[in-house]
Amino acid sequence: MSSLNLDDFSDLIERPDGGVRRDAEERRERLAVPPGALGRLDELGEWLAAAQSTVPVKAIERPRAVLFAGDHGVAGLGVSARPAGGAHRLARAVLDGESPVAVLARRSGVPVRVVDVALDCDPDELPAEVVRHRVRRGSGRIDVEDALTAAEAEQAFRAGMAIADEEADSGTDLVVLGDLSVGGTTAAATLVAALCGTDASVVTGRGGQPIDDLAWMRKCAAVRDALRRARPVLGDQLELLRTVGGADLAAITGFLLQSAVRRTPVILDGVVSAACALVAQRVAFRAPDWWLAGHRSGEPAQAKALDRLAVDPLLDQGVTAGEGTGAMLALPLVQAAAALAAELPEIKLEPEAKPEPEVKPELEDEPEPKAEVEADPGPEAKVEAHPEPEADPGVEAEQAGAEPELGGQGRESRP
Repeated sequence: MSSLNLDDFSDLIERPDGGVRRDAEERRERLAVPPGALGRLDELGEWLAAAQSTVPVKAIERPRAVLFAGDHGVAGLGVSARPAGGAHRLARAVLDGESPVAVLARRSGVPVRVVDVALDCDPDELPAEVVRHRVRRGSGRIDVEDALTAAEAEQAFRAGMAIADEEADSGTDLVVLGDLSVGGTTAAATLVAALCGTDASVVTGRGGQPIDDLAWMRKCAAVRDALRRARPVLGDQLELLRTVGGADLAAITGFLLQSAVRRTPVILDGVVSAACALVAQRVAFRAPDWWLAGHRSGEPAQAKALDRLAVDPLLDQGVTAGEGTGAMLALPLVQAAAALAAELPEIKLEPEAKPEPEVKPELEDEPEPKAEVEADPGPEAKVEAHPEPEADPGVEAEQAGAEPELGGQGRESRP
């Protein structure tokens, strides 16, 4: 019986801060660039703000690539274009800076960490820092036997958790997640088919280095047989990883869950990390809110897993190299979203002008005040104020009906 209780993750993992995300959305409305003009970069910036619990979002300054390495016994069936037990060569190429992910990381200034969980090689072939978390030398052949013992499954899971804590404690603010494996896509396809309830042929792809039709048929048969062993243990995710997963897949699942606990955003790479994310979702349903899908690899199992997770890949460039290459390609896009959200200026709104009170202009030479005029006393007062000259006696007589006297003249006779 395992002492590891996966149910604890449901209580420990919280979603990114929804209130902060709403604040980021409101701030986006005030930026000089019109809303929607930056496409999905707006959504990424708001997601990062919620993950960081800060507005405006902080720049991604300390990203890190973490690659889990392991071999799978099922590769001995000829299901991979690479030789069985050859994953240590992939790890060596990364350490020597000769793999695609190493080149991209070097150009971006991103440190790469390789974690050997189950490589099938002598530990002395690799640096001590790489092999210190090794659980076993290669995982079991999942079509006929368990990938791990119960103790090994728990050890691998806890190793992934420990690495997540180490990265969070060191200040890593974003993880680019990948895998270095031979036969890992077969185990991943089995996990996806078991959790999604699909047939082997629906989820089986041709791997990072494409295989021919005959090898694909062998791979389908291996997934089919492994599925028969997986279905009875679907209710216990750690038991599922022990039965048909592998040490590297168990470590990746533990890493994803503990990164969500520590609020560390993660960019997923290909089908292996997508399958582990699907297992982790079964453990804690809030955990996928902390992950981005870097790219679409073309593997049918990856597409099925991301659809179930409701995660839309950032890029679709047909990259099948694996090893974290696609996730590393998506990193500059996420960094650009953070920079734009943090540095674009807000529109400065001019305050509305208040109407000023009307002011009468002052006259330079004010006229002297006019003398007060008494109230109009009426017609009688006007007559008194302007007396008429003495009346002509002749006029008065005429008004009285008498004939006027004509001085020095006789009276005019009237009939």
